[in-house]
Amino acid sequence: MSHGCGRTRWKRFALVLVPSTAAAAALGIGMAQGALAASFFISGERFQFAADTLTTRGTSIYGMVDVTREGRHVPVVVTGARHATIEGLCESVAVEIPVLGLYTLRITGGDRAEARDIFIDATALSAGRATLNNLDVGVAAGSITKGPIAPGDRNSGLFDPNGFAQQATSAILTDVRVNAVAISAATLSVPDLQVTVRQGSHRCF
Repeated sequence: MSHGCGRTRWKRFALVLVPSTAAAAALGIGMAQGALAASFFISGERFQFAADTLTTRGTSIYGMVDVTREGRHVPVVVTGARHATIEGLCESVAVEIPVLGLYTLRITGGDRAEARDIFIDATALSAGRATLNNLDVGVAAGSITKGPIAPGDRNSGLFDPNGFAQQATSAILTDVRVNAVAISAATLSVPDLQVTVRQGSHRCF
């Protein structure tokens, strides 16, 4: 996913990014297969991503601000991974539908879903346990080499190369819980994919 359009520079991104931030190397609704999208505004709707185990290779973490079509700014932590393996995938979004009430769109997958060049914009995330290898905390965003930066970010005048960032060569996380506003990936492979729409609240967590 690119973050060039609909962005503002967040020079003083001061959030302390704990190691569990690598949990964001996951997948989401609307992932495109092939080249990453050039740019898009977010809907602003929060959705949930959960995984029993998440394994990544090449992880990057940096701060940005997403923007909705209405111009509302949403501070996020952007996490990227060159490759991610997900066990126990679940993703959900609950929406109030006029007259009908609350409905939940829920996506689940079988064992060992895999994604390449994946990016997630998260407002909150956690993991029961996170193990990161060759971790660098406080690296300048423009100096990230171990993980990816969304092409639209690196090539945009809105990208702050001196911003706070983290990187790691690999990570293993368990009991992953993420609240996100956008996720994209170059490729995604999910065995036994199931998509359901059910009345009421059936969130992942």
